[in-house]
Amino acid sequence: MGKVKVAAFSISLDGFGAGPRQDRQNPLGVRGLELHAWFFPTCVFKTMQGLAGGTTGVDNEMAAQSFENVGAWILGRNMFGPVRGPWPDDSWKGWWGDEPPYHTPVFVLTHHARPPLTMKGGTTFHFVTEGVESALQRTQEAAQGKDVRIGGGVSVIRQYLVAGRIDEMHLALSPVFLGEGEHLFSELNLPGLGFRIVRTVAGENATHVLLARH
Repeated sequence: MGKVKVAAFSISLDGFGAGPRQDRQNPLGVRGLELHAWFFPTCVFKTMQGLAGGTTGVDNEMAAQSFENVGAWILGRNMFGPVRGPWPDDSWKGWWGDEPPYHTPVFVLTHHARPPLTMKGGTTFHFVTEGVESALQRTQEAAQGKDVRIGGGVSVIRQYLVAGRIDEMHLALSPVFLGEGEHLFSELNLPGLGFRIVRTVAGENATHVLLARH
């Protein structure tokens, strides 16, 4: 069975993984896009957008590695869309257009059932209402021996950390202070959860910190 990992997850210097007041205009919260400024210039991001060019340095290499050997994803509902409460209809199909960047099965944690949504490029969204353990079991089965990547948001990562289900994390530490928002590590004891830093890599626009649970 593959690993359960968090990869290329951007956080601020003061530990926030998203800004406050997430909505359709600010899907990552107010100023949340600043966390990902390291990623946007890369060749990996440009290719995801159907564009040519992009940087090919360390940041790009770390972004590319985050997609390697991923067989399925887990996302929180906010990562899929801004709709709250019961789904009014099936019109919202995610932030990414007709061809999302996942190209694998994606399991979305939600309290409200919805039929699976098949998109172009091999992505199918499955909506899981039975909680984090059920989502992980289904995702591992779908991954067929490859890794499961937990894409976020912050609350989803925290739940899997507390449950002791994450094997490794790659955090992209962006040189910005948010001051408010969703804090990734508030009241969590990472050494107590078994994590240690195994590698630190200086990129062009972020510092990449790799942690593993031993």
